[in-house]
Amino acid sequence: MTTPVWAQLSYLVAAVCFIVALKGLSSPKAARRGNLIGAAGAVLACVTVFFAAEIDHLLPILVAVAVGTVIGAVGAYRVQMTQMPQLVALFNGVGGGAAAIVALVELNKIIAAGSPGPVELAATSFTIMIGTISFAGSVVTFLKLQELMTSRPVVFPGYPLAYGAALLATLAAAVLLVPVATLWLGIVLAVLGLVLGVLLVLPVGGADVPIVISLLNAFTGLAVAASGYVLQNVLLLVAGTLVGAAGTLLTRLMAAAMGRSLFNILFGSLRGGSTLGGGVASDRPVRSAGPADVAILLGYAERVIIVPGYGLAVAQAQHTLKQLVDVLLERGTKVDYAIHPVAGRMPGHMNVLLAEAQVPYEQLKEMDEINPEFKQTDVVLVVGANDVVNPAAETTPSAPIYGMPILKANEAKQVVFLKRSMRPGFAGIENELLFEPTTTLLFGDAKDTLAKLLAAVKAL
Repeated sequence: MTTPVWAQLSYLVAAVCFIVALKGLSSPKAARRGNLIGAAGAVLACVTVFFAAEIDHLLPILVAVAVGTVIGAVGAYRVQMTQMPQLVALFNGVGGGAAAIVALVELNKIIAAGSPGPVELAATSFTIMIGTISFAGSVVTFLKLQELMTSRPVVFPGYPLAYGAALLATLAAAVLLVPVATLWLGIVLAVLGLVLGVLLVLPVGGADVPIVISLLNAFTGLAVAASGYVLQNVLLLVAGTLVGAAGTLLTRLMAAAMGRSLFNILFGSLRGGSTLGGGVASDRPVRSAGPADVAILLGYAERVIIVPGYGLAVAQAQHTLKQLVDVLLERGTKVDYAIHPVAGRMPGHMNVLLAEAQVPYEQLKEMDEINPEFKQTDVVLVVGANDVVNPAAETTPSAPIYGMPILKANEAKQVVFLKRSMRPGFAGIENELLFEPTTTLLFGDAKDTLAKLLAAVKAL
């Protein structure tokens, strides 16, 4: 069936919406607007399909759409800010799985129609393979981030042989599906893709997991693009390509921010090079203080830099932190927030969290912009962050985060860490900055501690 001209124009508008949305998401100021524009494009595309195509089984499709909408809306409203990476992993996996299922259905149809073309079969095979890898890998990343399984790398004896065998078998089945097109071979390829997706993510642990989510997101985009070719839907082709390209660029940027190659992120644990996750609390002596002591440091400082991290999100202390910063600003102190590219667990995580507390965008400084200012800073207040200020990334070649660019908090005159305990960060290694003579630790829940700190500063 030929797509009507009005529908082609509608698809064009939707594609433009997706491109404008990606542009908007590149800036905290425009991210909300970009998100809304992208959602509007998706709604327009879905509505166009219903009116432009002859749809069989309309009732079950509408029921499935309604059920999916309810699940998605409830999930989005209930998810905590700290669980956003898990939500992204789940949504990403669902997209890959859906593309693979559609490809299997189309495979059955084109076999029944007779004389399928090799390019069409190659696109179908590619969609099944990449879609199932993305689905299985995303489910494992969700389980790791949600701590339903260990977040540490999982490697077993013979893993390299098992992974190699799964990779070769999957590629062989994908290639064989073109000349020997049968539904059973397609199902075998899907099962092999699921196994390969699990084996791909198992050795990844600690701070590397969010990077793999981004990689799998790129996989899903490519699978959707290939399914667009199979379904002869240009909009799917365009949207999938945009997601694939954006996911690939984000993966490269995150890997660069961690100072690691993608190969090292995926397979570094096989030779001890992965970030580990977990870890044991240190019992080395540190200098600690109470809220009143730290309030004096902050109250009489001329320059303060805040380094927010995942712990801030866990404690939901962003609003109290914003109140503390406002009081310091009223006292004439210059205060900025230093944002590491992978602060939290994903790029933009801290920006969204602080935007929720109405922190002005002008106070958020990227790493390259803020790093030269640490030497002139009186106090750095580290709230729930750890690995992004760990000097081991620059000084210890054996450290798993060696090479990762860090916020140079160690160059400031005084550093105050707000921590619950002496447990290491997501990378699972000790932070030597905690034991420096210029460092003070303020133990406790970040929200409760910041409230006491706020009261103490007001009392000065």
